[in-house]
Amino acid sequence: MAFPDWNIAGIEAKVDTGARTSALHVDDVQELPNERIRFSVVLSRKQPAKKVRVEADVVRTTRIRSSIGKRQNRYVVGARIKIGSVTKVIETSLVSRNNMTCRMLIGRKALEGDFLVDASERYLLSKRPARKKKVQP
Repeated sequence: MAFPDWNIAGIEAKVDTGARTSALHVDDVQELPNERIRFSVVLSRKQPAKKVRVEADVVRTTRIRSSIGKRQNRYVVGARIKIGSVTKVIETSLVSRNNMTCRMLIGRKALEGDFLVDASERYLLSKRPARKKKVQP
C-alpha cells in the first residue's frame, strides 16, 4: 500500500479484520503546536534506518488494547492511502511494531465499503517475497 501525501510509494501491509482501527509503525513521535505531531514512518523491518519524516494533524487520541491484551494510549491521524486502484482517507493509529513483520495493519474501518476479504488469498497486489534457503549444517 502507499501513502501518496507522505511520499511513501509502498509499505508492506497486512489486513487485520480483528482490528477496528489501522495501525502504522512509527518512531520518534514529537508533539507540535496546534494539535499536530511529527513522526518517522519506518519503511522496512530489515532496514530500520529507512524512514520517512511526516507531520500530520492529530484526529484524536485513543486507548487501544493490543493483540497481547496490553492497553496503550495512541495518537490517531488521518491519512490518504492507496491500495491497488482504491484511494481513500482513513484513520490510523501510530504505534511501535518493532517485532512485527508488517509495518502496517489495515483494520476493518479502512476496508469497509471498498474491499471484500478472502482469507484464502495472499499477496494479491504484489509478489510473495523470496524466502532465504536454510543452510544445512
